[in-house]
Amino acid sequence: MREKFESQLKELNDSLIFMGAQCEDCITYATQALLTGTEEMARRAVQIERESDSREREIQALCMKLLLQQQPVASDLRAISAALRMITDMERIADQGSDIAEISRHVDLTASKSNVHIAEMADSVIKMLTNAVSAFVRRDERLALQVQAMDDIVDELFQTVKKELVDMMCGGKTRSREIAEQALETLMIAKYLERIGDHTVNITEAVLSMLDHSAETSDGV
Repeated sequence: MREKFESQLKELNDSLIFMGAQCEDCITYATQALLTGTEEMARRAVQIERESDSREREIQALCMKLLLQQQPVASDLRAISAALRMITDMERIADQGSDIAEISRHVDLTASKSNVHIAEMADSVIKMLTNAVSAFVRRDERLALQVQAMDDIVDELFQTVKKELVDMMCGGKTRSREIAEQALETLMIAKYLERIGDHTVNITEAVLSMLDHSAETSDGV
């Protein structure tokens, strides 16, 4: 019975890794759509978001199966609970990646001066997400804490983009409606990426909560 349970736990880990990779691809394609104006990249990002919804339901079903059909011990229950919290945030990450892709379809931001920092934000949140999922699979507290520290970089980049856009709107002689619209859309994209960083921190909080309880149990034995 335990052998079957361990097999299903491995399936859960693999599913989380796959869903995390889907989210990373969604962010990558959405960012490429933004930077290059390529419709195909936007289409891929939106499609991945739809697929991530299905993956979330599959993982939920697997977690319910583990809870109802097996006999999980306390540490197993914590891992399953953490997984359920994680997929909620991963699904929202995919949603926000899709939102970025949709913006790229309606507004040409390929020449935005903030694109360098937008790309840096995207790279940072992708790395954060990769490491957050790895922290769960490897039960790695140090890696989870490193992810949380990386969120400061994302926050700083957001503030940099915000300042650039304010300077662009307040300085110079050209104050067209088109420039104002581009600035607002760019700020919205930066905010989506900042939120993705926040959701990734939520994932690490679930991991750390799981590991903290495991440590308490070990100390009490």
